Amino acid sequence: MAERPEPRLILLCGLPGAGKTTLARRLVEEIPAVRLCPDEWLADLGIGFEDEETRERLEGRFRAHAQDLLRLGQTVILEFGFWARSERDAMRLGARALGVPVELRYLAAPLDELRRRLHVRNGEAESGTVQVTREMLGAYAKVFQAPDRAELALYDEPLVT
Repeated sequence: MAERPEPRLILLCGLPGAGKTTLARRLVEEIPAVRLCPDEWLADLGIGFEDEETRERLEGRFRAHAQDLLRLGQTVILEFGFWARSERDAMRLGARALGVPVELRYLAAPLDELRRRLHVRNGEAESGTVQVTREMLGAYAKVFQAPDRAELALYDEPLVT
């Protein structure tokens, strides 16, 4: 039996269309890891993506569940987007309190490319994906706090690239 790598927390950060889900699905297979994606859970439960109260409650449960999984020695990928520095800091500090390495995977692309990807994704209407309009993306980009070099330096190097 192959030795399992030490547990770690992997935070996927980026705007819609940046490639978080694609990366998360690949990492789940390569590491292995448990992936928690609020959009997919909301879709599976029949809850609208615009229900912010339920999304916040679900993400809170995922954060607590991630801590439990880390304590049990399991690597966890959180596919929340982590638009705010405060969210990223809280998750990093919580995992570090358990002695667990933390990766921040920041996926960035120009807005024109994100719009193009979202246009394709919206047309495919895959279950668990949010339909994001150009207007929505523009609004999201205004509130998104991209990590800078100083923040990225607070995280551990990825085990798998």
